[in-house]
Amino acid sequence: MEKIHRDIESALSCVKNGHTLMVGGFGLVGAPLTLIDGLTKKDIEGLTIISNNLGEKGKGLGTLLSQKKIKKAIGSYFTSNREVGDSYQRGEIELELLPQGTLSESMRAGGAGIGGYYTKTGVGTELAKNKEEKEINGIKYIFEPAIRADVALIRAWKADTLGNLVYYKTARNFNPLMATAADVVIAEVDEIVEPGQLSPEEIVTPHLFVDILIKARKTLTKEGVVDVK
Repeated sequence: MEKIHRDIESALSCVKNGHTLMVGGFGLVGAPLTLIDGLTKKDIEGLTIISNNLGEKGKGLGTLLSQKKIKKAIGSYFTSNREVGDSYQRGEIELELLPQGTLSESMRAGGAGIGGYYTKTGVGTELAKNKEEKEINGIKYIFEPAIRADVALIRAWKADTLGNLVYYKTARNFNPLMATAADVVIAEVDEIVEPGQLSPEEIVTPHLFVDILIKARKTLTKEGVVDVK
């Protein structure tokens, strides 16, 4: 199966109205900026986005928010983009807040085929509202369901043509977890090499999780988001 797509529109053809998308990144670091830019040009609406945050104003997922393509966001840190709060106050978007550890574990559970798990995080707070509570060995826990998505958009450093992925330092963040917890995984990478050119010791995401590969056309530098030459 040929996984490499040359055209962004072709790579994103599986994304439909109303889909739930996992999108990698911590801030803009490790975010699939090329794929996000492709979504801004796609006639689509009603998306649910699972991501740590919704980019920044006019950058990353913030561009999709400005276009009103996002119906709901599930994440941990929305205050880096003031437009998220403004959109929420206007009733234009629904937000579900999860602590970062809970977000990560919920995705891991989704990828592992686990229905959910009990955690102490959030007990006795607004985050526990309407969630099942259980006492185990005298300690209160709340139940968190696993999270999965229709499509995961992730960012890696290198890939081979089979789809094995290597990440670059902290840009790894949520990307490997998301690669396990979606029906279709699209990976944006800086470089694609032949099989055997990646050390097995450095491969984090095995090729069986990756459906589509595309070369990055945008990247994050000290100067901001720039086009790849």
